[in-house]
Amino acid sequence: MSSTRSSKEILFEIIFESDTRSGKWFDLVLIVCIILSVAAVMLESMASIRQEFRTAFQWLEWLFTVLFTIEYVIRIYCVSNRMRYIFSFYGLVDLVSIAPTYLGLFLTDAHYLLVIRILRILRIFRILKLTRYISQAKLLTDALYRSQEKVTVFFFSIFSLAIIFGATMYIVEGAENGFTNIPKSVYWAIVTITTVGYGDISPQTGLGQVIASFIMITGYSIIAIPTGIFAAELSQVIKQDKLGRVCPGCKVAGHEAKANYCHDCGAKL
Repeated sequence: MSSTRSSKEILFEIIFESDTRSGKWFDLVLIVCIILSVAAVMLESMASIRQEFRTAFQWLEWLFTVLFTIEYVIRIYCVSNRMRYIFSFYGLVDLVSIAPTYLGLFLTDAHYLLVIRILRILRIFRILKLTRYISQAKLLTDALYRSQEKVTVFFFSIFSLAIIFGATMYIVEGAENGFTNIPKSVYWAIVTITTVGYGDISPQTGLGQVIASFIMITGYSIIAIPTGIFAAELSQVIKQDKLGRVCPGCKVAGHEAKANYCHDCGAKL
C-alpha cells in the first residue's frame, strides 16, 4: 500500500509540480509535443503536403494521441479528486485533445465524412494545453474575470445601438438598396460600428450616407472602450500580484497566494 502511495506522490510531483527538476523536464517535453502535434495538424490541412506525407501524418497523429492519452490517464490516477479534475477546464481540454482520433475510428461511413473532418480539426485545441504552463496566464484571466461585468454591459449597449441603427437604415434605404430586412441591416450596422467595412452593402441615399457617417464616427469613438476597461483591470491585477496579498488587520503586503495567516500579526488572511 505504501509503495502505491509513494508512486502516486512521485508521479504527482513530476506532472503537477513544475518547480521541481523532473517537473520542469516533463513540462518541457510536453510543450514540445503539443507544438509539434499542432504543427502537424496545420501542415496536414495543406493538400500538397498531405498527399505526399499521408502515412507519416497518420503515424505522428497516433504517436501524439497515445502520448497524450498516457498523460491524461496518469493525471487522473494521481489526483485525489478525480471527478473534479475530469470536469475541470484543463481536464476537458486534455480529453478533447485525444478524443477526435479515437472517434474517427468509429465514424467511417460516407455520410459521416464531414463529421470526421470536424473532429480532426478539433485536434488543434491541443494548443489550449499550453495555457497551464504560462505563469502569467492567471493574471490575464483574473483581469478578464474582473472586467466581465463592465464589458458585458458595454457589448449589450453596442448591440442595442446596432439594432437601432440597423432598423433606421432599413427604413431609410429599403430593399432596393440592399437593406432587405432588419437582421441584414443590423449586420451592416455592426460591420460599420466595428470599422470593418466589407462593402457588400452600402447606403445610396443622401440621408442614409449621413446616418452612416454618424455611425462610423460613433464606432471610432467607442471601439477603444473595452480595451481601456481590460487594461485598467489588468493594471490593478499586476499591482496586486507584485504587492502580494494584503493582511486585513495590519495591512502588511507581500503574503504568498497560498498563505492562510499574516506573517506579521498572525491574523487570518
